[in-house]
Amino acid sequence: MDGPGDEREPPVARVPRNLGLRAGMLLGAAALLALAFVFYTLYARGVFEATQRLVLVADNAEGVTVGMDLTFAGFPIGRVRRIALAEDGKARIEVDVPTRDAKWLRRTSVFTLEVSLFGAARIRAFTGNLEDAPLEDGAVRPVLRGDTTEEIPRMIATLRAILDNAERLTGPESSLARSLADLRAVTERMAGRTGVLGALLGEEAHAQKVLAALDRANALVASLGAAASRLEGLIAKSDERLLGAGGIADEATKAAAEARALLAEIRARLAAVEAILADAQATAASARTAAGNVARATTDLAALRAEVEASLRRLGALIEDIDRRWPFERDTRLRLP
Repeated sequence: MDGPGDEREPPVARVPRNLGLRAGMLLGAAALLALAFVFYTLYARGVFEATQRLVLVADNAEGVTVGMDLTFAGFPIGRVRRIALAEDGKARIEVDVPTRDAKWLRRTSVFTLEVSLFGAARIRAFTGNLEDAPLEDGAVRPVLRGDTTEEIPRMIATLRAILDNAERLTGPESSLARSLADLRAVTERMAGRTGVLGALLGEEAHAQKVLAALDRANALVASLGAAASRLEGLIAKSDERLLGAGGIADEATKAAAEARALLAEIRARLAAVEAILADAQATAASARTAAGNVARATTDLAALRAEVEASLRRLGALIEDIDRRWPFERDTRLRLP
C-alpha cells in the first residue's frame, strides 16, 4: 500500500477512434447544407429560371431600387436587375421577366411608376387586351410617373391662391362686405313703418304716396262695387219690367196685334174709298145725265170720310197707347253714380 504522502495521477481519457473522420463528415454536411440553402435561395429568386429582358424609360428613377418587383394585378411578375442613366439623360430600368409570366405583357401594355408620400415606390403593368401581340424580348417602353411629392408644391400654391382669394372676399373693402352692408341697410328699411315697400322705393315719402294711392284705389273699387250692385238691381228690374209677364214687351205685343187688325180694317176702308172715288169720277163725267147719282155719291163719300176719320182717330189713340207703354222717346241711358 502506498503511504498517505503518495499522490495518484488522474487517469487520461482515451481519444476515440475515427474522430477526425467524424469531424470531417460534420463539416461536409454543414457545407452541403449551406450550399443547398444557397441553391434553394437562388432557385426561389428565379436565378435559374428563363427570363426575357424589358427596358423601362423614365424621366426620373427616384425611389426605384435593384430587386424591386414589377407587379401585374397585385402579383410580382418581374424584378428590377439594373438601373442606368442613358445618354439622353433619361433613366433606363432593366427588368427581368420570367418567361412563364411574360404572357401578361402585351405590346399595348402600359407601365407606371408610382411614388407615394409614404412607403416605397411601385412599378405596375396594365394590360387592357390580353389578345394583343405579346411583348417581345428586349422591348423598350416608357414609364408614366406619378409622384405625390411632386404635386405638393402645386397643391400648396393652389391653396395659397385660394386663401388669398378668400382674404380678398372677406376684407372690409371687398364686394362681399359692401353687399352685406347694403343688405343690412335694406333689412333696416324693411323693419320700418313702410316695410318692404319702403325698402323697395328707398324713401319713406314715396312709400306714403304709394300707400295713399292704394287707399284711393281701394275706395274707388268699393264704390265701383256698390255701383255694380245697383246696376245689377236696375238691370234685374228692367228685365222684369220689359220681359216679365204683363210687362212692356207683353203689352207691346198685344198692342201690335190690335194695330195690325186696325190697319187691316183701314186698308179695307181705303179700298172702298178708292172704289167710291172711281164711281165719283165716272159720275162727274156724266154730270149732266146723272145729277141724281152724283148727289147720292157725294152723300156716300161724306159718310165714308167720316168713317175714315174715325179709324184714323182710333189709330192715333192706339199709337199714343203704345208710346205710353213702350217709352220710345224716353232717355233710356244708364248713368253710373
